[in-house]
Amino acid sequence: MFRRSCAPLTSGFRDLPPLRNYHLCRWRTFATVSPSILSYPEPSSPPPHLSLLDGQLLSALDASKHHTPLTSIVKQYVMATGNILDVSLPYEPRPPESRRPNLTQTSSSTVLIAHCVRDGLKNKITLSSGFALEAPSPLQDETLIVTCAHTLEEIRRSPLFLPDSPAFSSLPGTATGSFCITHDKGQPGRVEITLHPITSVVSALPRSDLLLLSCKIDKSKHELGTLPVSPYPAQANTFIKAHFVALEKPQKIEGWKPWIGGTWSKWVRGEVLGYRDFAGREAEPGTYDPLSHLLFTPHPTPGSSGGPIIDDHSGAVVGVMLGSRMDNRVEGMRGWGIPSETIYEMFTLPGLEGKK
Repeated sequence: MFRRSCAPLTSGFRDLPPLRNYHLCRWRTFATVSPSILSYPEPSSPPPHLSLLDGQLLSALDASKHHTPLTSIVKQYVMATGNILDVSLPYEPRPPESRRPNLTQTSSSTVLIAHCVRDGLKNKITLSSGFALEAPSPLQDETLIVTCAHTLEEIRRSPLFLPDSPAFSSLPGTATGSFCITHDKGQPGRVEITLHPITSVVSALPRSDLLLLSCKIDKSKHELGTLPVSPYPAQANTFIKAHFVALEKPQKIEGWKPWIGGTWSKWVRGEVLGYRDFAGREAEPGTYDPLSHLLFTPHPTPGSSGGPIIDDHSGAVVGVMLGSRMDNRVEGMRGWGIPSETIYEMFTLPGLEGKK
């Protein structure tokens, strides 16, 4: 028969002092609210400081009545991707002396391209460089300007220009547009700027970061020259001159000259380092390798994207600046662009115009 024994409950506590010698304390806890779910009104921040150029650009944007809105520019950009114009761009690998740009003074063929959105006190402006081409525009009495595409892509994805934004629908209190910016005729370096509205996007190569714009230049205010373009890639170690832009006055002023609306420009001497294909592999001129990108020194300044790279010996454009990149820590930062032969992909070959 199984017998269960029960020990007294206090048998294990015989050595403890009497319970009355202990002071039992109660800790009272209170409900708390995490600061992360409390809503405090954020202090109102003053509007961002506008540069001299941005202020003039926004004022001119409001005053300009006849220009293509940015919504149409973006739509044309999408529709014109890969478009080949029924005109040819002249081959000028060795331009005559009369066509060579003067690389010792401010360029009259290089411009600033601005894409602008304003919604009340908020605004977004992207700036790049560009230059005019010696080819007729599909639109009468207009000029073709080549520039980079990533500044248009940047403003296209701005919160101020999303499809549900007021600026996208051109509601009251908003303004958008794209402009070619030059200085007054014969007066480079003046603070005042002249805006020439971009009429349309006639072609684009997004993969190569190229944009071809048509613009009606007011010749009474500015004589915009064109640059000769070479269809042949420059060999490695070729000396070049690249048109650099500084949006503020550089600390070292040597070589820099006042340009458009308080900006500064300088022809900087450099060198072609080599080429890459779209996969980033090394490519060689004179072979079947696709020359998708051009590496050069030194790396460009902000605002220089879209500007020309010119062969220092021939005076012809051999590339377009896009920015800078670092392949490895040993070689450091290098300039990143595209060879000028890519520009010809947007034009018909000479002699084949009108034979589609």
